[in-house]
Amino acid sequence: MTIIYSLEEINAIAKQILATHLLKKIIIFHAPMGAGKTTLIKELVKELGVKDNSSSPTFSLVNEYRTTAGEPVYHFDLYRLNSEEEAYDMGVDEYFYSGNWCFIEWPEKTPNLIPIDHASITIKVLPNDKRELVFKN
Repeated sequence: MTIIYSLEEINAIAKQILATHLLKKIIIFHAPMGAGKTTLIKELVKELGVKDNSSSPTFSLVNEYRTTAGEPVYHFDLYRLNSEEEAYDMGVDEYFYSGNWCFIEWPEKTPNLIPIDHASITIKVLPNDKRELVFKN
């Protein structure tokens, strides 16, 4: 699925993604810096029922949120990782195989640790503050 959108439409985009039949709970995000990965993840987290403010886990590598039903949602920003071994040492595999939602920015930093069964979102910046999103489930 390919969608062209503006930031004003981000909530509708999040709803559309979460409405995907048999949506995988591991979603990786490919996009250049500043393309809107974190912005989209914030909307997805909100739509899942997280009431806390969400932000990029750039310095902690992972943020954990809880939905109103008490289910954990994990948001990873792997940009600062120096190696897959570093990610493995912090236990990312336990998060990835927990059965909970995992939204992963910069998955190319850990290509051998990402579960095979995942969805992917690629975002490209277009002129006029538009974005092109390519979603594969």
